Amino acid sequence: MYHLSLQGSNSTSDIYIGAGVFQQTAKRVAEKFKPARIHVVTDSNVAPLYLKELCAEFPLNITTTIIPAGEEHKNLDTVAGIYADMSEAELTRSDLVIALGGGVVGDITGFAAATYLRGIHVCQIPTTLLSQVDSSVGGKTGVDLPQGKNLVGAFYQPELVMIDTDILNSLPERIFNDGMAEVIKYGCISNPTILELIAEPDFKSNMEQIVYESVRIKRDVVQQDEHDTGLRMILNFGHTIGHAAEKVGHFTELSHGQAVAIGMVQAAKLGAVLGEADLTEQIVAACKAHDLPTELPYPTEDIYTALLHDKKRMADTMNFILVHPLGKAVIHKIPLEQLHQLITAL
Repeated sequence: MYHLSLQGSNSTSDIYIGAGVFQQTAKRVAEKFKPARIHVVTDSNVAPLYLKELCAEFPLNITTTIIPAGEEHKNLDTVAGIYADMSEAELTRSDLVIALGGGVVGDITGFAAATYLRGIHVCQIPTTLLSQVDSSVGGKTGVDLPQGKNLVGAFYQPELVMIDTDILNSLPERIFNDGMAEVIKYGCISNPTILELIAEPDFKSNMEQIVYESVRIKRDVVQQDEHDTGLRMILNFGHTIGHAAEKVGHFTELSHGQAVAIGMVQAAKLGAVLGEADLTEQIVAACKAHDLPTELPYPTEDIYTALLHDKKRMADTMNFILVHPLGKAVIHKIPLEQLHQLITAL
């Protein structure tokens, strides 16, 4: 088992990574909190698998919210339902909210916890590879608007993150591969050794190390730039075009990991045009090895229009993350007029 700490502005996150960590949840909660009530938020896919087991760990009466599964439900209407359930459960600021699920559950629960009573304790238990290596750590919370992805949110660190790599064994291959896009991202922007690890035929036997290395990179970056004004932007490699593709697909046609894979490949192409090393072939190979798409399925003009609502836009420029060489990310400011020419030429 690995243990990492992340010092944030609202709290210190204790992050536990390893096989069987899920069964230690009540113990770690007791070490960290003194709640009179615990409210668990999960979704319709995860609830039948893990909710009963989690609730049985605690001597307290647990209240729950089960939201519909899917990115299309990551919106303010769903948040309002969580608020109503927490109010009915009479949660106070000394109580605890647990997010049990993938990235959507983690993002939306984190946002609800950040804003209910102006902040309530939160624990993340990520149940997908994508949420384990990325969204559960670092305190980015939020929901989507019709205009774009994650346009409403808050920086709010979970005080406890329980990452059980055994849970990955039960994931459908499609969901597992979705998370591999974020693992590939970490290899591209910081540690190429990760790419070597996941290229091995038996790489799944090393998932504890792979998850740890990914989380460690994110922890190190977030501690230097919690609020995403500088270095933390490198974690968005592949996400700029990826988020635009998700929006064009109405958040239902592409999964987040699929969109990020496509976005990384397109960013590599852009980087080559802008004079960076051409890493397109290597990134395409890594993505295809894990059954991730690499081609844009939508008109580039639609992608550009969606990009105009991205959070990384600054007036008439866009912060784009490029990689050169492999393992080193750079933040490249591209004027929108030039970006339009580049995107439409992809």
